[in-house]
Amino acid sequence: MTTFDFGNGPVPAHRHPNGGGWVADTATVSKTAYVGPDAWVYGDAKVSGDAVVSDNVRVYGNAWVSCDAMVFEDAKVSGDAKVYDNAKVFGNARVYDNVRVSGDARVFGNAVVDGDAEVDGDAWVYDNAEVFGNAVVYGYAVVYGGAVVYGNARVYGNARVYDNAWVFGDAEVFGNAWVYDDACVSGRARVYDDARVSGNAWVYDNA
Repeated sequence: MTTFDFGNGPVPAHRHPNGGGWVADTATVSKTAYVGPDAWVYGDAKVSGDAVVSDNVRVYGNAWVSCDAMVFEDAKVSGDAKVYDNAKVFGNARVYDNVRVSGDARVFGNAVVDGDAEVDGDAWVYDNAEVFGNAVVYGYAVVYGGAVVYGNARVYGNARVYDNAWVFGDAEVFGNAWVYDDACVSGRARVYDDARVSGNAWVYDNA
């Protein structure tokens, strides 16, 4: 029996035939998926590419997919990214660099999460949204459309950022706030409660 230590002692595991990455015997990885030679899939994680619908799902670099996480369809997880807990990455989503996607978070559509960003809790990042830098999206927050969240920004609670809005710097958007329709929130600005920021509005500095 072949074993491999994913960090908590050796467990039964094998090299995936498409890429050579380590896969715990408890995990489920389809034959069409690519798991690169330094990538790990373990726990009860699932990495699935359907040969009929899609066979481009890829986990590579030093990426890990673990716990009950799922990566499927045309999604790519690479670099030092970690996808774990009950998180799901799917569609054409790209997750890379030092990203963490955890909790019950979802990253899908054409979304990109990179840098040292985190998506956690029940947060969703999807459509053509991008989250990067040291940004964190968590709670029940939703970032979608062509929205961009970066720098040290935080989007959380039940907040929504969408329709080409930008949130960056040390800004925070939380509560039931919405930022949308080309609006920008930056600096140390805080948008919260039931606030709505839209149009070409810019909220910045210590607002």
